[in-house]
Amino acid sequence: MASPAVEIEVESRVVRVSNPDRVYFPANPMLKGGATKLDLVEYYLAVGEGIVNALWERPCMLHRFPKGLDGDKVHQKRLPAGAPDWVETVQLFFPRWKRTADELCVTELASVIWAVQMSTVEFHPWNSRRGATEQPDEWRIDLDPGPASTYDDVRRVAHVAHEVLDELGAVGYPKTSGSKGLHVYVRIRPEHDHKGVRRAALAFAREVERRVPELVTTTWWKKDRDPAAVFVDYNQNARDHTIAAAYSVRGLPDARVSTPIRWDEVDDADPRDFTIRTVPARFAELGDLHHDIDDHAFDIAPLIAWADRDDLPEEPAEE
Repeated sequence: MASPAVEIEVESRVVRVSNPDRVYFPANPMLKGGATKLDLVEYYLAVGEGIVNALWERPCMLHRFPKGLDGDKVHQKRLPAGAPDWVETVQLFFPRWKRTADELCVTELASVIWAVQMSTVEFHPWNSRRGATEQPDEWRIDLDPGPASTYDDVRRVAHVAHEVLDELGAVGYPKTSGSKGLHVYVRIRPEHDHKGVRRAALAFAREVERRVPELVTTTWWKKDRDPAAVFVDYNQNARDHTIAAAYSVRGLPDARVSTPIRWDEVDDADPRDFTIRTVPARFAELGDLHHDIDDHAFDIAPLIAWADRDDLPEEPAEE
């Protein structure tokens, strides 16, 4: 039998949460007692300022688990039906399908909680905002370990990436991916399209690869990569490519969270330690470590110059 719905007050809104006791994350050694839909709601309320900052006015794809993690995962671009009139959207055109989609565009915490009510676990925003969807204002550095590499390798590559960012005068904001890797976000001026930003990201990745070729790969096709290398995934800056937002829960059994960390935490922070059980207390103590990212917009002109020097393509080569 479904548990009775509860009403959650979120600032000036009231969000009705149905089936609050539905188990989303089953009990396991990593997450004692499991976690319910209401637990997920309470987590996002606890980190509200952070998740809203991460999603603010960005088109957002939702990763929904209508039956919990034991059921199917739904990757949803279009806003789920039945949204209140105060939930905001942005319309995007997808040339491949020759159609549009109205995606969630968060401007308040109640929209996040409503999405959780609609079985959303993960939030995957674009790297551009609704006022200029074709001009990214966020450069994303995704350090993705290969099957034979370790998180220690990711840490070592992160320090090299930090070194290059410092030399460029760019301020990087690291976070755990919530899975096996690490992300670094850089706010940039929205002066280039997605192809230009992706090309700049490739130039940066190639520089990191030049400095530690034994640790890093920028090889496009997975089948051709060294499995012991960390892939600096510049492709995450392409149009309609998204990764989990800061403070987004991930659809993993331990309810892991993609969590902002300080650079001085990189060597000791274990991604497995950041879950919906532990992150609220951390957030209460430290606040949003990405709160001032908008104050440090970087001009990617030096990366464009590197890309021109190396004659890098705007698009990946066809297989």
